[in-house]
Amino acid sequence: MTEEQAADTIPTGMDTAANYRELKAVALELGFDLFGVADVVELRRGFDLAPKTRERFDRAVSLGKRLNDAVLDDIVDRPTPIYFHHYRQVNAFLDRGALLVADRIQRLGHAALPIAASQIIDWEKQTAHVSHKHVGAAAGLGWFGRNNLLVNPQYGARVRLVTVLTDLALDVDGPLADGCGSCQACLRVCPAGAIKARREDFDHLACFETLKDFQRRRIVGQFICGVCVKACRGPKG
Repeated sequence: MTEEQAADTIPTGMDTAANYRELKAVALELGFDLFGVADVVELRRGFDLAPKTRERFDRAVSLGKRLNDAVLDDIVDRPTPIYFHHYRQVNAFLDRGALLVADRIQRLGHAALPIAASQIIDWEKQTAHVSHKHVGAAAGLGWFGRNNLLVNPQYGARVRLVTVLTDLALDVDGPLADGCGSCQACLRVCPAGAIKARREDFDHLACFETLKDFQRRRIVGQFICGVCVKACRGPKG
């Protein structure tokens, strides 16, 4: 199925469960590995969007793409040029896919706003329009691990996410319980020492300073690492 064909598969006038099933089918045909829907009435208060824009959407489609294992296996104690390129290519895939999903919803006569996979709005606070991982957690795609990333039951932290806000009537998913258990794989390898036994103690500043150091040393051209992402395969990984 082509992208154009995938974008034309949802009939109009369907109920919330049918809308969910058909939109998920479209997303999977486009190549996404994860799909979930969140009720964001409470979450949207924290969205960095104009009030009128923020308040018109009560649903968010969370979409995820699995990262390439061979690319991650190339990482030892710092990001690699291969990982940097892969990171950007996955972001491009996510943005393209979110655009197509949003376009299909719009064709149904409903509003849909695709949020860029990686677009920082406040560099000092390292925040974006929407936190994809918070939406993903609300949509049942995973839980917050010790590494402060979304951990998926099947793929661990080896995923990247994108969000489409919408007013289309859709069934919603529920959050998952924390599944990290006693695993501390990410804690042992963190080059910043930012990951602690308790997720609440994650040291954001230490992590960000290490990312800036990687960029300053021209190891990569963006604030990324990938070391804890490689370590986290999830309970089923």
